[in-house]
Amino acid sequence: MDDLFPEEIGLIRDSVNRFMETEVVPKMDAIEAAGEFPRDLVLRAGAAGFYGNLFPESVGGSGMGYLAAAVVSEELARNDVRFAACFNQQAATCPYCIFTAGSVEQVVKYVPKLLAGETIGMMSLTEPGGGSDALGNMHTRAVRDGDYYILNGSKMWASMANETDVGVLLAKTDPDAGHRGVTAFIVEPKKYPGFEARPVEMHGLSKALRTNAVFLDDFKVPVENRLGEEGEGFKIVMQALQAGRVTVAAKALGVARACFDDAVRYANERMVKGSPIGKFQMIQSDIADMAASIEASRLLVYDAARRMDAGLPCNRIAAIAKYHASQTAKMAADKAQQVFGGYGLATEYRVSWLKSYADLFFTGEGTANVQKILIAEDALGYKVADRHHGKTKFRDPRSDDIVGPAAAE
Repeated sequence: MDDLFPEEIGLIRDSVNRFMETEVVPKMDAIEAAGEFPRDLVLRAGAAGFYGNLFPESVGGSGMGYLAAAVVSEELARNDVRFAACFNQQAATCPYCIFTAGSVEQVVKYVPKLLAGETIGMMSLTEPGGGSDALGNMHTRAVRDGDYYILNGSKMWASMANETDVGVLLAKTDPDAGHRGVTAFIVEPKKYPGFEARPVEMHGLSKALRTNAVFLDDFKVPVENRLGEEGEGFKIVMQALQAGRVTVAAKALGVARACFDDAVRYANERMVKGSPIGKFQMIQSDIADMAASIEASRLLVYDAARRMDAGLPCNRIAAIAKYHASQTAKMAADKAQQVFGGYGLATEYRVSWLKSYADLFFTGEGTANVQKILIAEDALGYKVADRHHGKTKFRDPRSDDIVGPAAAE
């Protein structure tokens, strides 16, 4: 696998694995039992530089790029996908929105602490009933009142909202303008009243790193915390979601690899009639299917990341990578459970909850069906997936210069 990326990314991968094996994996079951958010471990991961690959050194990043970020996301999920749940909020979507669209003052104030794990991030877009048309069906309202916007409404599936210090939240400033009436805000739930996050009970998912329903009741956001201009929220979030899609695809790949590793280990250990079950052809068939799909997903994810690093059109390939990797994770989890038999449902083995995360990545953070629509419409010539490439006024995270068009007043 080392020939798939440069040596320096291999060193980052090895560092992530050492950190996970020594600091995270031995502690996560106890953290889960207590239902406590592992803030100290997030801080340590940030200090180790695992969240900064997409960002320049000027804000505390490494500037290593999307391929490095994908590899980090993959290895975090392969070792313990529960802890990897906060990766996008710390390393991609939340700080990405602020970095690309924020003023210099906003970038300097918020991004370095997110990357360092000193503050916990959040990205809140989807609303109850919004589904895949989150912007079109948005009802959360932001009304300007002097030096503040007053927000009222509700959000759904806001990961880490019950722990967040700084988040990016979308609301409508012009309810009659469709997606052109959506504005992005930097929110600070612990600083202003009116923000309530209620964890959603999710079968098989982490009790420590939670997704939430959010309720906004006259929640204040200072005007200075608006991202970009009113009505630019759609453009801001679409650029960030494209970046996040690659790291989410990498998480799905990590889950698939975890299922594969566990299935191979168990197939060599489990004895039936004096032979390991790995000697049986039906088991070999499942192992072969997993191995082939994982290699294909890996190449797609890495190719999408490389294209993003090169500044090439990548919306289409990112959608393909997300779709394929989520399919692979779902298939690998199902086949791993079959290899384990009844033990695949026992909490003694992690495959029992890896299956739930495989389902999450198939339906969440860019559902498979939406990715298929994008891929098919592009193939049929109905809508070119990469039609918006290069048409943004926002700051390029590949540049170390944080003084750009988005900083102009």
